[in-house]
Amino acid sequence: MRYLTYVGNRRLSQSLKTPAAFRSRTIQNFKQVTKMKTNTLLIVVLLSLSALSCSALKEMSGTMTNLSRTKFKLDTVDGFQLAGISLSGKSSFSVLDGAKLLTAYNRNELPAAFTLNIAAFNPNDGTGGTTQATSTLTSLAWTLILDTTLTVNGNIKDPIKIPGTGQQTIIPLQINLDLLKFFRDKGYESILNLALALGGANGSTSRITLRVKPTIQTDFGPISYQGEIDVIDKEFR
Repeated sequence: MRYLTYVGNRRLSQSLKTPAAFRSRTIQNFKQVTKMKTNTLLIVVLLSLSALSCSALKEMSGTMTNLSRTKFKLDTVDGFQLAGISLSGKSSFSVLDGAKLLTAYNRNELPAAFTLNIAAFNPNDGTGGTTQATSTLTSLAWTLILDTTLTVNGNIKDPIKIPGTGQQTIIPLQINLDLLKFFRDKGYESILNLALALGGANGSTSRITLRVKPTIQTDFGPISYQGEIDVIDKEFR
């Protein structure tokens, strides 16, 4: 007896002596067809996953571009106190102030406390080819540098939203440090002059650099800037 079987468009013809042999050959052909379909399905799935991966990578690349557009600049110093003495509006120290400062100095300390305001700018306002987006700052690890001396460090306590409105968002950082600890070799008078330059009547942030490493929340999770940024008062970085 001659039995005909088909695999795809191919016709297989073989003289089989028994129905059992025919069944065995049919099962084998069925397995071959099933394997071909499985391989085809696997290829389709892999191609689909590849397309999704490319799309995800493109979206992540766009997110990173927007991330790098959020910039920072030093703004102002507020509420500067040295050994508990407010420097607001002061260009020099009174006799009473001098006595308090000298007492603190003799105790081997000159504690300073002030608020350093950081201006953050998110230009992703939907103009100039950008997509309007709010940046959520989840971390701002910082190190305070006075003149060229590294001093204290810290981080923000809570996430901060920086809207893409073209306007600045002010981030207040509370700073506490002992100036004598870091500037003992400069001398007593130099430390007082540094304090007045920062928080006195003509105080500014010109002698401050804030070294920061921002982390911003995205749809892919928190993403940190590559490297650290030295934030100054002259320009956004």
